[in-house]
Amino acid sequence: MSDKPAQDKTEAPSPHRREKAKDEGNVARSMDLNSVAVMLAGIIAIQFNAEKLFKSLSDFMISTFRDASIIDITPDSLPLQVLQAMKYLAPGIVPILLILLLAGIGINYAQVGVIFAKKALIPKFDRVSPLKGFKRLFSLRSLVELLKGLLKIGIVGIIGFSVLNRHLTDYWILSNTTAGQTITFIGQVFFEMSLKIGMALLALALLDFAYQKWEFEKNLKMTKEEVKEEQKQYEGNPELKARIRSLQKQAARRRMMAAVPDATVVVTNPTTIAIALKYAPMKKEDAPMVVAKGKRKIADKIKEIALLNDVPIIENKPLARSLFDTTEPGMEIPIIYYQAVAEILAQVYQLNQNRNSYV
Repeated sequence: MSDKPAQDKTEAPSPHRREKAKDEGNVARSMDLNSVAVMLAGIIAIQFNAEKLFKSLSDFMISTFRDASIIDITPDSLPLQVLQAMKYLAPGIVPILLILLLAGIGINYAQVGVIFAKKALIPKFDRVSPLKGFKRLFSLRSLVELLKGLLKIGIVGIIGFSVLNRHLTDYWILSNTTAGQTITFIGQVFFEMSLKIGMALLALALLDFAYQKWEFEKNLKMTKEEVKEEQKQYEGNPELKARIRSLQKQAARRRMMAAVPDATVVVTNPTTIAIALKYAPMKKEDAPMVVAKGKRKIADKIKEIALLNDVPIIENKPLARSLFDTTEPGMEIPIIYYQAVAEILAQVYQLNQNRNSYV
C-alpha cells in the first residue's frame, strides 16, 4: 500500500492494484468473524455430541481408575497408554474437531476464497519498527480495536449475568439432585449462555467484516499520479501510444491514397463522401473491392487523385453512404450492392468506350 495521504487517494483501485494486494495476502478479512464462527460451531457440535462426549470421558475415567494399580507408567509404555486413552476419547472428540476444522476453512473461504500468497510468507522487518508501531497505537484501526474489545467485554458480562441471574432459583435445588442431573443442568446453562454470547458476538463480527472491507477499499484507492504511473508500467506511455496510433493511421492513409490511381471508379455523394472501387476480376466469382474511402478532406483528396489519374467519378448518394458505413479498404463489397455497383461499372465502361471512340 502507498504511504500517500488518504485524502489524495480519490481514484478507484485498478485490477493490477487488486491483484498485487491479493498476491501479498492483503485481503478484506475479519479475524473476529473467524473466531466467532469457529466458537459457535464448537458450541453447537458439543451440544449435539454431548452424550457421546460424556460417555467417552466416563469410560476413560472408569478405565483409568480401575487399572490405576496395575498401570506401569514408563517411557516405553507411554505411547501405549496414549493410544489406549485415544481409543476411549476419539469417538467423542474427533467429530467435534472435524466440525471446528470445517468451520474454520469454510468461514475463511466465504470471506476471501482460495488465495495462494507466497509473498505473505516473506518476513517484513519494517513491521517490527518501533516508530511505526508507536504510530499504529494512535491510528484509527487501534481506536476501533479498543472499542471492539470494550464492547466484547460488555457483551460477555451483560449476557453472562442475565443468564445466570435467570436461573438463580434453580441453583437451590441442585443439592437434591444426582451428579448426572447436576452436570446436565450446568451443561444446559453453559450452552444457553455460550449460544447467546456467540450470536451477539457474531453480529459484532459481521459489522467488523463490513468495516474491514470499507477500510481495505479505502487503503486500496489510488492517487491520480499512481494511476498514470501504472498505465505507463502496464499499458505503455499513453502519449507514445497515441503517437504510434497516429503514425499507423498516416501510413494506412498513404497506402490507401496510393491505391486510388488503380481504382476503376470513385463513387461520391457527391460532397462529403468518396469511395474508390476496383474491379479487375481474376476469377469469375471475384467481386469489386473497396480500395479507399473517406469523408470531407480525405474525400476531396481521393477525388483530386482520381481526376489526376483519369479515374471516373460517379455520383450515387445511397450507394456511397451504404458502402461507407459497411465496408473498409481491402474488403469486397457485400452481395446486396452487386446490382447497384454493376450499374455504376456499366456507366464506367460506357464512358471509356465513348472516350476511346472520340480519340
